[in-house]
Amino acid sequence: MIHRLTVLQFLYRVIHIAISRKRWDEDHCLSTYSLLFVCFLAIAGPACTESEPVGAGADWATYLGHPSSNQYSKLDQINKDNVAQLELAWTYLTGDSANFQTNNLIVDGWLYTATPRSRVVALDGATGKVHWTFDPSEIHESLADGDQRGLMYWDDGEVGRLLTMKGNRLYALNAKTGELINSFGEQGSIHLGAEMDVSGMPNVMLNTPGQIYKDMFIIGANVGEDIPGAVRAFDMRTGKRRWIFHTLPRPGEFGSDTWPENYLEKSGGASDWSGLAIDIPRGIVYVSTETAGPDFYGGGRYGENLFANSLIALDANTGKRLWHHQLVHHDLWDLDIPQPPTLLTVTQEGKKVDIVAVGTKMGLLFVFDRVTGEPIWSIEERPQAASEIDEIQTWPTQPFPTKPPPLMRQAYTAEDFSTISPRARQMSKEVFGQSGNFGAYPPPSTDQTIMFPGFDGGMEWGGAAADPEGILYVNVNEIPWFYQLVPTKKADGSTLPNGEKQYLIHCASCHGTDRKGNPAGGFPSLEDVSGRLTKETVMQVMKKGGGRMPAFDQISQVRLDAIVTFLFNEEVAVSSKGSRDDTAPPYVFRGFQRWQDDEGYPAIRPPWGTLNAVDLNTGAIKWKVPLGEYEELTRRGIPITGTENYGGPVVTAGGLLFIAATADSKIRAFDKDNGKVLWEYELPCEGHATPSVYAVNGKQYVAISAGGSKLKPHPEGAIFVFSLPD
Repeated sequence: MIHRLTVLQFLYRVIHIAISRKRWDEDHCLSTYSLLFVCFLAIAGPACTESEPVGAGADWATYLGHPSSNQYSKLDQINKDNVAQLELAWTYLTGDSANFQTNNLIVDGWLYTATPRSRVVALDGATGKVHWTFDPSEIHESLADGDQRGLMYWDDGEVGRLLTMKGNRLYALNAKTGELINSFGEQGSIHLGAEMDVSGMPNVMLNTPGQIYKDMFIIGANVGEDIPGAVRAFDMRTGKRRWIFHTLPRPGEFGSDTWPENYLEKSGGASDWSGLAIDIPRGIVYVSTETAGPDFYGGGRYGENLFANSLIALDANTGKRLWHHQLVHHDLWDLDIPQPPTLLTVTQEGKKVDIVAVGTKMGLLFVFDRVTGEPIWSIEERPQAASEIDEIQTWPTQPFPTKPPPLMRQAYTAEDFSTISPRARQMSKEVFGQSGNFGAYPPPSTDQTIMFPGFDGGMEWGGAAADPEGILYVNVNEIPWFYQLVPTKKADGSTLPNGEKQYLIHCASCHGTDRKGNPAGGFPSLEDVSGRLTKETVMQVMKKGGGRMPAFDQISQVRLDAIVTFLFNEEVAVSSKGSRDDTAPPYVFRGFQRWQDDEGYPAIRPPWGTLNAVDLNTGAIKWKVPLGEYEELTRRGIPITGTENYGGPVVTAGGLLFIAATADSKIRAFDKDNGKVLWEYELPCEGHATPSVYAVNGKQYVAISAGGSKLKPHPEGAIFVFSLPD
């Protein structure tokens, strides 16, 4: 890259020669020097800074509104003065009953959605009338459902193209007819496991859509813990791969020295499932990655483990790494970077600075210069507790930004005992005395520890909304969980029955070592599965996946048979000489378990969910308010607590912040300047998605997907669209 000063010197030299040779008169000289000054500002200042706010206009044609993932709408017809008049304009019932997390796209007056079962439906954005429907299951019957959060749209100069996903396949559709574009891939689709630079055809999925750059779409991937992750760019017309960046580096590549010997035989993951952002003028793509696998047992992968848990800037044309920052070293706690990076421009010391910000499950915001990768505010490496298990080694320090301050409490203390009732307070006091808390990085131990900040954040996948004034709006969870590792051998060192061991290795992290699951988190109990399902059905679910369940197609049939035998209580105990598996980790995660009181509320002093406005011009928190309400607690005289929340906010030029996300099934409009609620509407089910804001024929609308959510499932997902009365 040519240095800016070099370019400036070259321009000055060209102009000086022209003047000295009397090629230009005095008027030309004045205009030339003016041009030189403008060039100086363009070169010395933050190149490519937009002269007007960057965001969505009448169309919401990109996931989260814009390639910058800034969740900002330039529309202002709905504003602080009239938002209280918002009313339901139309509703579309999908007929599907799974998680509905889609951030809907709107292009030229048409609304495109991916239903809970990954059918694509094109609707009239003003009336909800159905134009067409596409069902991938009619082409590939065996594909698994997943939590699809959106689509990709490309203006091809003709009718437009839509990209959608189901299971391990990605499809290209004609945006006007819903028909497959047969010239793309294999008769209209590609296998997402192809061209991952791994052996075989792994079962790669994609729940968060990528972004479009020129004539390419750039995506991350959902991969198994044993599959190395990657970011890839594909040709929009043919579906052929243009470039790949190995987020888990191959031997000899940059970052490979942060792994132990033979690491590719022991690990995978480090992929980007939460989404990405692109600085279109500069041609830079920013990705945020997950932990390396295995998520909780890292005994075989000691090292910093690049590029897991990292923010990475890549050349969008080639995939070449420009810079990176790792936000968690040697992650042993599933602390994925849970949301896409957000691009915005701030003012510091009178100068405009283009930045990239990304939030973490720990409730921390990391902010960097978008071009150089330099932190806007310094980052400190702080010592962390050492492991209590000999086979697992923790990294001695973890990074913490000095600004902005954390958006949530960083540890559970005696001041955080529940205030909901005397009984809840006593219970939380007793458990805290037994378990203790080390913050987000508890030392690996076979003893139960409070995990706070928790596994689901802090920040979550809904993303953050960025106002052109340099204010970032983000919702946060403050829910305590439990963390514990469980040995895969008996106390006397003898081997567990193979089925029980395989269950612990592959299933316990979601369904618990006791098989009770975590229904609130989308993980059902398996205690009585033999009374509800047949062995054949259970085997099919394990192989195909579905919902939050990944496909186990990379696990051998022998191990799958052992798991089914264990779940149906047919296993025969074996001695230490029988059914050994030397590749099994010596410890596995106990399972995701929220810490709740006897009434089912989080066992911690509120707030349990908040909405935050962070001034990234100064690094200060502008305001913080509870997000969500339990009306039964309000009636008991308890101040509004906030609730656990999933899905993100959208900020508009009308001075409003729209967000659903909460357990009370409401969508709200907040005053962006002070966090005051100006409007709310109670949905029949939770809106665990990020809203879309758009206009058709000059009329502004707000759309939210709701239904089938993880906290309070609803039998049918639906889109609810609001507008001002005519």
